[in-house]
Amino acid sequence: MRIALVNTHRARVGGAETYLDTIVPALSAAGMRLALLSEIDASAELPSIRLPADAPCWPAHEIGWPRALTNLADWRPDVIYAHGMHDVAAAGRIIEIAPSVLFAHGYYGTCISGHKMFAVPSARPCARRFGWPCLVQFYPRRCGGLSPSRMLRGYRGQSARLALMHRYCAVLTASEHMRAELLNHGLSADRVHAVRLPIALPHAPQAEQAAREKAPAANRPLRLLYVGRMTPLKGGPLMFDALELAADSLAQPLSAVFVGDGPDRARWERKARKMPVAGKLAIEFRGWMDAAGLDRLMRESDLLVVPSTWPEPFGLAGAEAGLRGLPAVAFAVGGIPEWLRDGLNGRLAPGDPPSAAGLAQAIVDCLRDPAELERLRRGARAAAAGFSVEAHVDALLGIFSRIAAAAPARSASRR
Repeated sequence: MRIALVNTHRARVGGAETYLDTIVPALSAAGMRLALLSEIDASAELPSIRLPADAPCWPAHEIGWPRALTNLADWRPDVIYAHGMHDVAAAGRIIEIAPSVLFAHGYYGTCISGHKMFAVPSARPCARRFGWPCLVQFYPRRCGGLSPSRMLRGYRGQSARLALMHRYCAVLTASEHMRAELLNHGLSADRVHAVRLPIALPHAPQAEQAAREKAPAANRPLRLLYVGRMTPLKGGPLMFDALELAADSLAQPLSAVFVGDGPDRARWERKARKMPVAGKLAIEFRGWMDAAGLDRLMRESDLLVVPSTWPEPFGLAGAEAGLRGLPAVAFAVGGIPEWLRDGLNGRLAPGDPPSAAGLAQAIVDCLRDPAELERLRRGARAAAAGFSVEAHVDALLGIFSRIAAAAPARSASRR
């Protein structure tokens, strides 16, 4: 089968690109022929999505859309696998070339800002159906910025994306939460599929891993970890307040490491410096880390904290941590409750609205008893076991095969 991947970036700048980089080797090993059309080519500062040596690449911003579309059509794909694009008009032309599948990584087409949350009177998820009434709510509920022109551009753009979504042969989501979101916006149930995301677990020597996991917690601070972008949606200020409350409730000191970067990092660091730690709480910012370094840090930590106040479509870092035996705490928003089961692999804090006190209580419930923490470690591994690359690719190929078979005339004409 010939599968053309379509994505905004060739460089690995975010979750969609990391996802493609994970599945490409498995698709290639399964005998699939691959190609990639990107709006933006590789970056000198970031690694590119890894592709087979014989896979053609068409960067539209370099060669122009007419040539990119011609090259894609001449390659004769059986299926186009799209992951969202800035240029909605070009995306519409692409799906006319071959049967197309979209992976909906976020709230594109269902929210003006894509955040799917209110900020006023407090941060909380939004369950509204996208439409013109969202324009009325945009300013009073602080759904996005304060620019009227940006609001109108966002509304028109998301309306176009929603209309385009109805034209795909299938739409995939990472959670039942996102599937329900799309069904609420009129997509038919037989075309929207929730598929478990793939997670590749780096190798770690068993003796080294066992030594870390058996280190008695009483001999060191309890180690907490944050991984992700540092933006207003990610709940950093709430996490700092929760850490202070948890430190006051636990007998052992806490150590919190923040991995990642983003526009709010400087503000988070300023808040951390002003916190009265008094020997009970240490906070460290490490920026982005390579895969091996993050894998090692996850194995050495006691608890992942996911303080997102917006309804995460899934929250991949939590499942990735689970494969390393790292339980998590998070607010019960979006797709998070689908991988974080309260009392099994961590704790859920109330998310509507989220609060520092609720998050702190979840942290304390996980960490106050070493036996409970070890039970949650085992639960984390068990809950994350189903997120395999092989199972995900099998599900993909089943969907692709059905879609290609449903368009026999077009497939035959391309051979």
